[in-house]
Parts: sequence; C-alpha cells; structure tokens
Amino acid sequence: MKDNIQISGIRAYGYTGALPEEQVLGQWFEVTLTLWLDLSVAGQSDRLSDTHDYVSIVQATQQIIQSQKYALLEKLAEAIAQAALANDQRLTQVQVRLTKLTPPIPNFSGHITIEILRSASVCQ
Repeated sequence: MKDNIQISGIRAYGYTGALPEEQVLGQWFEVTLTLWLDLSVAGQSDRLSDTHDYVSIVQATQQIIQSQKYALLEKLAEAIAQAALANDQRLTQVQVRLTKLTPPIPNFSGHITIEILRSASVCQ
C-alpha cells in the first residue's frame, strides 16, 4: 500500500540509554512516524472518523518516551511501533525513526537515529 501519513518532530524527554546516568538524568528524543493505511475513504468522505487520528499516536509516543526506561533505542522504537499498530486496526505498517539528539559520546556532536518498519501482522 502506498497511502501513508507522516508525522515528524515528535519530541519528548525520556530515560532510555545503556549508561546508568542516561536512565537517571534523561535526554531529548525525536520521532518521525510513517503510518500506512488506506486513505481513499477519507479522501472521498472528508470525515475524521475515516482516517487515522494522529493526535492520539503523538500523545502515546510522547508518553512512552517519558514513562518507559529501556537500555536500547531499539526497544524504545519497538514499543512505539507496537503502540501505533495497537492504536488503529486500519494501519498495515508503521515506520519509526527514533533519534537520540544528544548521545553521551565524547567529542561527538551528532545524532544517533535508528529506523524500524513493522507490519500489523507481526504485532497482532
């Protein structure tokens, strides 16, 4: 399916990281979600009920980042993907791009980003 909704710039302060201080002090994360679903019904009806309510997944993503502590970005991304797929049964796939904005690496001012793609059949 080619129809999708892209949501970028979801930011939240969380406590995921392999170092003990990351799970105590925390840091900022940014997420971009791509949600695959059939948008043709909404395109015809112009009704919010016929598409994905992206407000709920933005809030759920922020809540997961803020409240869950994991050692790995991969685990955090997986939790976000599973929440998105559980949030709306119309979703066929979700892509999660998760960025650690300030990784604690000496002499490194870049970002670390992981990207995962999950299908509804895997998470249900």
